Amino acid sequence: MSDNPCFSGLGCGMFLRKSTKAELEAFYAITPECEGKVPKSRFKLRAGKTLSARRWHASFSEDGHLDIAKVLRRIQHGGVHPSIRGAVWEFLLGCYDPNSTFDDRNLLRQQRRKQYDEWKTECRNMVPVIGSGKFITSAIIIDDGQPIQDGSSYTGAAHNMDQEGLDVVRTDQSLVFYQNEANGAKLWNILSIYAWVDSNIGYVQGMNDICSPMVMLLENEADAFWCFERAMRRLRDNFKVTSTSIGVQSRLSSLSAIIKVVDPKLHQHLEDLDGGEYLFAFRMLMVLFRREFSFVDALYLWELMWAMEYNPKYFSFYEDNSMAKGKCAPEKLDDKMLEQYGKFERNNLKIGSCDYQSALAVFLAASILEIKHKQILNEAKGVDDVVKILGDVTGNLDAKKACKEALIIQKKFLKKAQQPQPQ
Repeated sequence: MSDNPCFSGLGCGMFLRKSTKAELEAFYAITPECEGKVPKSRFKLRAGKTLSARRWHASFSEDGHLDIAKVLRRIQHGGVHPSIRGAVWEFLLGCYDPNSTFDDRNLLRQQRRKQYDEWKTECRNMVPVIGSGKFITSAIIIDDGQPIQDGSSYTGAAHNMDQEGLDVVRTDQSLVFYQNEANGAKLWNILSIYAWVDSNIGYVQGMNDICSPMVMLLENEADAFWCFERAMRRLRDNFKVTSTSIGVQSRLSSLSAIIKVVDPKLHQHLEDLDGGEYLFAFRMLMVLFRREFSFVDALYLWELMWAMEYNPKYFSFYEDNSMAKGKCAPEKLDDKMLEQYGKFERNNLKIGSCDYQSALAVFLAASILEIKHKQILNEAKGVDDVVKILGDVTGNLDAKKACKEALIIQKKFLKKAQQPQPQ
C-alpha cells in the first residue's frame, strides 16, 4: 500500500468529505442475516479528532519523513479513518521507520513482497492449494491414502492446515468481506505461510483473529502478511504452548501481580475463589479483546493501544531482533524526543521499565476487572461466576475510556511498585 492517501479505487473525494455513520459502516459491511445480532459499534468518526486522510497526508515531509508525534496525538484522540487504517497500522506495528523516505519504503516494500512470493512458491510446491484462491478444511491425503503426519516431507507447510481452514470459515463471518472465498483464501495463505516460516510456533487458534483485520485493510496479500508478522513479534509468546504451560501464562501472571498491588482486596477474593491464576482473562489477552468489543471497536482499541505503546525504535528493534533477545537499553530523552513515544511507553521509559510482558493489554484487562470490581466481590461465588460477569462486558465497553483507565492503573502500579516494601 502506498503512503499516498489517494492510492485507492475509492478516490480522494470520498475521504475528504464529511464522514457519516453510513460511510463507516460501508467499510465493514455486515451480512443481512447478521444485522442486529452483532454488538453495535461505539466508534465514531469525529472531525478534528479522528486521523483523517488529509491529516495523514500532511504529516509527511516532501521526501516522506513522517511526523510520528503528530500522528500519535491524533490517533490517541480519535482513532484512524478506515480509508487509511492499513497504511497507518504499518507504522504503528513497526513495519516502517517514520524517519524513512518514500523511496526507502517503496524499496523495502518490494523486497518484502518478493520474499513473501518466494516463501509462497515454496509452500505451493508442497501444497498446491496455496495461492489457488481456495483453502482446505480437511486433512491433506497423500498417495497411500493416509493423512499427513508429523515428519513427512510436507510437515511445516501442511501440518494444521485443515485446522487453519476450519478457523478461517469461522472468522468474522458476519462481515460481507468474508463471504468471498478468495478473501478467506488470502487469510488462509498468510496463516499457512506464517506457520511454515515460524515453525517453532506454527499455527495456534486465535492467530486467525489477529490476522483477519489486516487482510481486510491491506489489499496486497504480502503487505498483509508483513503487518501480521510484525504484530506477532509482540504477541508471539502468547501462542507458545508446551505440555506444561500456555504462552499467555506469563501475561496472566503479570495481571495477577498488578491486581495484587492496585486492588489487594479483589486479588484476595479471586484467590479465595481459586482464580488466582487469572485464567478467566485468557481469551482477552490471547486475541487482544476481539470478543469483548465489536469488530470496528476492536480495531479502534488496537490502534489506540499501539499508539500508546509506540516506540519509534520498533523498526530497528525488529530488524535486528533485539526485542526478541530481551535487549532494552535505558534511554535519556528530552521532551521533544519523548513526544515520539506513546503515552504508555513514556511512562515505562521514565522509570526504565523493559518488561514487555506487562504490555498495555495487561493493564487493559486490569481496568476491566476494576470496572467489575464491586460485582465480582458481591456476586462471584466461584470462577464460573467471574467468567460470566466478565462475559457481560461484550459490546458494552468504551475503548477510549478503557485505555484511559489502563493508563491510570499503570501509573498507580508503577508508583506503588517503586515504594519500599515493609520488612
